[in-house]
Amino acid sequence: MKFLHTSDWHIGRSLYGRKRYDEFSAFLDWLAGFIEAREMDALLVAGDIFDTGTPSNRSQELYYGFLRRVSASCCRHVVIIAGNHDSPSFLNAPKEILKALQVHVVGAFTGNPEDEILVLKDPSGNPEAIVCAVPYLRDRDIRVAEAGESLEDKNMRLIQGIKTHYAEIAGLAEEKRKACGDIPVVALGHLFAAGGKTLEGDGVRELYVGSLARVGTEVFPPVFDYVALGHLHLAQTVGGDPRIRYSGSPIPMGFGEAGREKKVIRVEFQGRVPEISDDPIPCFQVLERISGDMEKILGRLFELKALGSRAWLEIEYRGKDIIPDLRSILEEAVAGTGMEILPIINRQVMDRILRRKEAEEELDNLSVTDVFDRLLDAHGVDPEKRPALVLAHQEILTQLHEQDTHAE
Repeated sequence: MKFLHTSDWHIGRSLYGRKRYDEFSAFLDWLAGFIEAREMDALLVAGDIFDTGTPSNRSQELYYGFLRRVSASCCRHVVIIAGNHDSPSFLNAPKEILKALQVHVVGAFTGNPEDEILVLKDPSGNPEAIVCAVPYLRDRDIRVAEAGESLEDKNMRLIQGIKTHYAEIAGLAEEKRKACGDIPVVALGHLFAAGGKTLEGDGVRELYVGSLARVGTEVFPPVFDYVALGHLHLAQTVGGDPRIRYSGSPIPMGFGEAGREKKVIRVEFQGRVPEISDDPIPCFQVLERISGDMEKILGRLFELKALGSRAWLEIEYRGKDIIPDLRSILEEAVAGTGMEILPIINRQVMDRILRRKEAEEELDNLSVTDVFDRLLDAHGVDPEKRPALVLAHQEILTQLHEQDTHAE
């Protein structure tokens, strides 16, 4: 049986205000074609289908159009779990209709582990694989809060809750395998594995309060013959174990990923032994970072212009001279080309401001945590009281991120 592992589509995501629907459409069209050309039997999507819990109409059109095309292809099964960016109730709403198309959606933890275990069958109706589709596990799903507990206590209970849940799922899968025969067991998950690599600006949101709950490979019992993970945007193995992998996002989420090759992962089983390989995803919109003084920046723009580039650019000026009309000069340099400059970072001006210690920062350049830190500074909060306030702030943010706006 041939599985294809992908994740973190983030349909609807924009980049510095630029909509990226053309990229998402091109990727989904390519993915459907790849599935047909490679005659894949099952598609695994390990969370973060959408970038927000309230996806736009166009985002939904792309999603359902893709599922319609794939369900009519050689691909007999599609398994989708929710990630931390997804609304569980939104993904779950059409699950019964999608099930008729052999599209299996697990949007939320229900308290019943059986809801996360699927037995996939071949055209003759015989079991051919067991899939443990574990969605993003929210704090409230796996941990009971206790008064006076420390951040370390919370972290320990979070990890233990995740480990217990996967152990329970694995036990049920093993029982089903005994009843179905010696068929492969594949698990899906959306979480942050210890040692996982991220990049600046890749949009990966920390999952739990305190940003500490990162699980190790021991969370995934050996009953799983392959573990398809989502959340991290770089394709990678976990803890050196080739059977536990992130597929990464299909398009670069930010300029920190510029030039990084994106992949899908093919997993072909002969019995229970997986043969794992990856295939590159075409680049649908080139991103490029240019950093240096004006001579270096203009030189690179000239090279790109000669190549007929249509890249989106992030430009960081690091020269010594003060250039007040920097954007005008750079926009003129790319006029008439297919290139587009998104952010311009004037490092010379930023460093001068920092040296003067003047807080003339733009809100768009600050994270929510940065703003909270500035407020603590502005109000002269006692350093001994700050850790408790920071923790309370993180708990509020976690609850806001995990709130399902589509739930009744």
